[in-house]
Amino acid sequence: MTKILYNKFDKALISSLPTIAFEGRIFVILTPYDAEKAVDFLLSQPLLGVDTETRPSFKKGWQYKVSLLQVSTEDVCFLFRLNFIGLAPAIVRFLEDETTLKVGLSWHDDLAGLQRLGQFKAGKFIDLQDHVKEIGIEDMGLQKLYANMFGQKISKKQQLSNWERTELDEHQKLYAATDAWACVKLYQELQRLEKTQDYNLIIQDTTNKKDEANLS
Repeated sequence: MTKILYNKFDKALISSLPTIAFEGRIFVILTPYDAEKAVDFLLSQPLLGVDTETRPSFKKGWQYKVSLLQVSTEDVCFLFRLNFIGLAPAIVRFLEDETTLKVGLSWHDDLAGLQRLGQFKAGKFIDLQDHVKEIGIEDMGLQKLYANMFGQKISKKQQLSNWERTELDEHQKLYAATDAWACVKLYQELQRLEKTQDYNLIIQDTTNKKDEANLS
C-alpha cells in the first residue's frame, strides 16, 4: 500500500494519534566496566539509534553538560549516564567507531554537546535531518517525523525533566530509550521508501492548501 507523507506534518493532528514507545530491554550503565561490555555488544550490531539528554536550564546564559547518551538496537537500549562516568574510554571508542552505522536526529548538535565533555573524532554517524530532505520532508523534529512516517505519537513529557537526578525513574528511561529506538525505525523506513519509491508526498503551502505530488 502506497504511503502518504507530508512535507510538513500538521502538529494539531499529533494529539489524536496512538502513542508508541520502546518495548525492549533497557540497561542503565553507571560504571566504565559496564560501559566496556555494553559497547562491545553494541558495536557487534549492524545498526544503532543514538540520542542524548541534557538537564534543562531555566537560567539565562547557563547550560548544563550532556547527562545521558542512549544507544538502541531494535530491541535493546543502553543508557550511559555520562554525568557519572563522563567520556569513559569505552564511550570514546564507541563515538570514534568507523564500522557500525549509528543514526541520530539533530546529531550534529548532540556531537557538539558531547565534545564539551572531552575530545574525540566522530566515527560513522548519519543525521536523519539530512536524510529526510532527500524525499521532500521539511520537518526536523522527532515527534513530527515519526507521526508523519508511522501515524503514531512519541510522548515528549519527560523532555524537560532532570536528567542528572541520582536515579532515573521509569518514565525517563522509557522516554530516552524510545527516542534512540525511533531513530532506528525511521532510518529503516527511509531506506525502504527510497528503494521502493512507494509513497506520495503531499505538499502543504502556507495557506494550508494541499497539492499532491505523486512520487511513486
